[in-house]
Amino acid sequence: MAYWLFKSEPDVFSFDDLVKKGKAGEEWTGVRNYQARNNMRAMKLGERGFFYHSNIGKAVVGVVEVCREVHPDSTADNPTWECVDVRAVAAAAKPVTLDEIKLEKPLAKMVLVNNSRLSVQPVTAEEFAHICKLAGLDPAKIMK
Repeated sequence: MAYWLFKSEPDVFSFDDLVKKGKAGEEWTGVRNYQARNNMRAMKLGERGFFYHSNIGKAVVGVVEVCREVHPDSTADNPTWECVDVRAVAAAAKPVTLDEIKLEKPLAKMVLVNNSRLSVQPVTAEEFAHICKLAGLDPAKIMK
């Protein structure tokens, strides 16, 4: 199982917005970066990821699950762009800020720390478990 991080500006689409979509989830549209798109191409049904509020807050605020594998992005005019659908799994009991993540030695090599502009990025299982703990979530219940 792979783990991921999805970045969204909360004033455009927040974790609360995703929660309101329910079990059906929502397309993760608008990605126009090849590396981020390729990350979505690698995703499998049921894989988990963090929902990260970028620009405002800069924090991991929840956990999501891939509920539909890669397919054409409905907002794109070009078939090059694809997306996955995600649904909310759990809100962080305590948001974990980028500043906090940068202070954690086990997270020093995390993509978020070293390439913070990438909108969809991989997270190692160790990083995922560590951030779950910081967020007040039980990794054994969140990680499949």
